[in-house]
Amino acid sequence: MVIAEDNALLREGLVLLLSSSGHEVAGVAATGPEILPLLLEHRPDVAVLDVRLPPGFRDEGLRAALAAREQLPGLPVLVLSQYVEETYAAELLGGGARGVGYLLKDRIGRVDEFLDALERVAAGGTALDPEVVAELLARRRDDPLDSLTPREREVLELMAQGHDNGTIARSMVVTERAVHKHIGNVFAKLGLPPSDSGGHRRVLAVLAYLNA
Repeated sequence: MVIAEDNALLREGLVLLLSSSGHEVAGVAATGPEILPLLLEHRPDVAVLDVRLPPGFRDEGLRAALAAREQLPGLPVLVLSQYVEETYAAELLGGGARGVGYLLKDRIGRVDEFLDALERVAAGGTALDPEVVAELLARRRDDPLDSLTPREREVLELMAQGHDNGTIARSMVVTERAVHKHIGNVFAKLGLPPSDSGGHRRVLAVLAYLNA
């Protein structure tokens, strides 16, 4: 994998954490212009990129991620940010792309959660920080989301975070059958075609709807 982070302490901490977890860090970058050449050189299984990097500290990491995915279609990208920045999240997730993640940096401290999210993205799945999901849901008012029951909204949030039916059932302390029923109701109310594939297509469909 390739890491892009300007904070030297956090960057080295990520390298140590990932290396000790059995991952190979092929390259590191500290500025925006360094990212694309590194990604094209190493073609990593996944890229972990900070959103704001030198020289402008605006959206260098995100722009590099989007440019890299144009030249390396399907490149899994996990973006890290200090704050919930809806525009960045929506742009990265636009079009229902596979292999994308958006986490707040505080999530890195929860090592198991961070590694689980990283592996999910590397496998072509989706990993969204719960706070990012909440922001995306909150900004859409006066639409079909308003028709969801509290339980259905909870299921939708957990789906958007990338969890499977079993995990959702355990989190909500209900049966998988109940989760399946809630998911069916969510798709019906949002006007989305149901999917029994069990994969990430349903998550991506919901994300595409949220970012339409």
